[in-house]
Amino acid sequence: MRGNCILRLSTHIARRPGRSRALQITRHRAYTSAMLPDRHRPIHLQPSSIISRPVIVFVTVCTAKRKPILARDNIASLLLDAWRKADHWLVGRYVVMPDHLHLFAIPAREDSLPLCNWVRYWKSIVSRAWPDPQEQPVWQKDFWDRQLRSDENYAEKWDYVRCNPVRHKLVRRAEDWAYQGEIHELRW
Repeated sequence: MRGNCILRLSTHIARRPGRSRALQITRHRAYTSAMLPDRHRPIHLQPSSIISRPVIVFVTVCTAKRKPILARDNIASLLLDAWRKADHWLVGRYVVMPDHLHLFAIPAREDSLPLCNWVRYWKSIVSRAWPDPQEQPVWQKDFWDRQLRSDENYAEKWDYVRCNPVRHKLVRRAEDWAYQGEIHELRW
């Protein structure tokens, strides 16, 4: 429930007379809603490069109205072809779920398109080649992205993402999911 302010919960140990230590939760007004932006879409920051470390971005793209239309052989082929054509970014590991997909990507060169333009480009390639016009529109207008900060983070994210089909009870073991793979090896 959202009110006029966001409350931050903090915990501390307090001594009460005649009692042992007790855990108390106190609420503090942290920020008023006027201080926070009213966001309806994710912010897409330009990935920042650190010397001697590549930029790896984790991207999640959902279908329009979360329609379960992606996890099919012909659609997986469409996606792979589109990612290969959209060569400003290189797709590493990916998992295609029925209503969304996750992928890891790095810029292919110094003058790569911004991530937003690249995602828009390959989504349009897939949409134009979509086999069933009744399933249009295919994609939500926006997507979620997050720049990874370390090799451990990449491994952790991949382990979480590759287990998505198991958590959704689509397969018993992550390796049994047919709609996952790796196009380019992304290294730190």
